[in-house]
Amino acid sequence: MNAPTLLRVDATARALTVSWADGRTQRVAHAQLRAACPCAECTVRRRAGGQVDVTPDVALLGIEAIGYGIRLLFSDGHARGIYPWTYLARVAETETETQADAASGLVG
Repeated sequence: MNAPTLLRVDATARALTVSWADGRTQRVAHAQLRAACPCAECTVRRRAGGQVDVTPDVALLGIEAIGYGIRLLFSDGHARGIYPWTYLARVAETETETQADAASGLVG
C-alpha cells in the first residue's frame, strides 16, 4: 500500500485524518489509534485477552515518518508503535465502521 497523500492532526477533535491516493479519506480518533498500538507490549496485552488502557483525552502529539508507515507520539508518553500504512488503514476502517454502526443505532 502506498503512503497517504495527507495526514492531518485535528488537536481540538483529537482525530487524525488520512487521505489516500485513491480518493478515500479516513478519520480516526487519537484514543483509537493509541488503543490499537502495534508495538510488542500492546500487542501481547491484546492477544492475552486484555486491552490497552487509554484515557479518552489522550492526544497525538507527533508523527514520525518511517518510510513504510509512521510512528505516533502520544500525550501519555507512548511512542513505540510503528503503524505500517496497511495497518493504519485497517484501524481507520474499523473506526469508520464503529461510527457508522453507532449512527444507525446498532451500537450503543
